[in-house]
Amino acid sequence: MITAIVLIHAAADSIPETAQAIADIDGVKEVYSCAGEVDLVAIVRVSAHEDLADLIPAKIGKIPGVHNTDTHIAFRSYSRADTESAFSIGVD
Repeated sequence: MITAIVLIHAAADSIPETAQAIADIDGVKEVYSCAGEVDLVAIVRVSAHEDLADLIPAKIGKIPGVHNTDTHIAFRSYSRADTESAFSIGVD
């Protein structure tokens, strides 16, 4: 499974509608509105890199209100649960 984080610049007057339209796309797992340099952050999970090419420019990029996207592909996932379980190996 390939995870990508998509930073999205959107029209300020249509952020809720744009976010919901993005969230409704297959492969998009979560969409967050946020403060800062980008308006929306989408978490995308697909099975192949080719799927990103179909999903991001062809679907997300075509949604009304989306001005620009910047995609970052995740290499590895880290979480507190992973760290805690690693340190508890062999402790019983």
